[in-house]
Amino acid sequence: MHIGVVLPQTEIGPDVGGVRAYGERVEALGFHHVVAYDHVVGADPAVHTGWDGPYDIDTQFHEPFVTFGFLAACTSLELVTGITILPQRPTALVAKQAAEVDLLTGGRFRLGVGLGWNAVEYDTLGQDFSTRGRRMEEQVGLLRSLWTTRSVTMRGQFDQVVGVGIAPLPIQRPIPIWFGGATPAAFRRAGRLADGWLPMMQPGSRLDEALAQVAEGAGEAGRDPATIGMEGRLDWRGDPDEVVRRAERWREAGASHLSINTMRAGLATVDDHLEALGRVAEGLALG
Repeated sequence: MHIGVVLPQTEIGPDVGGVRAYGERVEALGFHHVVAYDHVVGADPAVHTGWDGPYDIDTQFHEPFVTFGFLAACTSLELVTGITILPQRPTALVAKQAAEVDLLTGGRFRLGVGLGWNAVEYDTLGQDFSTRGRRMEEQVGLLRSLWTTRSVTMRGQFDQVVGVGIAPLPIQRPIPIWFGGATPAAFRRAGRLADGWLPMMQPGSRLDEALAQVAEGAGEAGRDPATIGMEGRLDWRGDPDEVVRRAERWREAGASHLSINTMRAGLATVDDHLEALGRVAEGLALG
């Protein structure tokens, strides 16, 4: 099981030196990969009456593809979007950005995608929130074509692509696409289309039910569910022994990857996040 970390997007601050120090230290500690979340804009609660989302206009997010281009020059970590809100972005642009990150990392990139929850963000980016599920399914096929084919033509419901390519192509052809999501429809979609999925629950009965739905989707597409990766996530709350116990539960559940999230744990600085991850790395005997 590969063990990585979640970039503390909302707490790491805008200082580029902090981003670099974080990436370099995480690699030195023996972690395998860095996961980054994605939000382009935040909603202003003073304008959007009744807003109750987990993030708002003051929550800081580094843009994943640009940040990964920087980290690729600083580290040899695998880089993972967890997730890119795919339907609110132009498909060909995502294909181009992902291919560039894949090249810069030497083929150490996974594109995690999902639908998102913020209609304000979709409106700002000029996309239809209500059709996001259907659009993402179409986008996945187009992404894979653009990553593997010199000249692509596809006339879909949402994208009209005629005789185009994105040279240079990525090293991974195609780049692995991992799905997020928290509904039965999302689980079945992952089974049909994804190289891996990122569950939003912990091991137990809910995960077991979700795994069954992923397998159901895989069966519909004639796929072996055992070939679909799974990346768990656990939150740091100050006890390295608890991390070890919970990591073992993920291993027993069949996770191929696991990421450690140190956000919302009362850590004030980059150094605080890294100190916590040092304790995690020691407990898990990384490095």
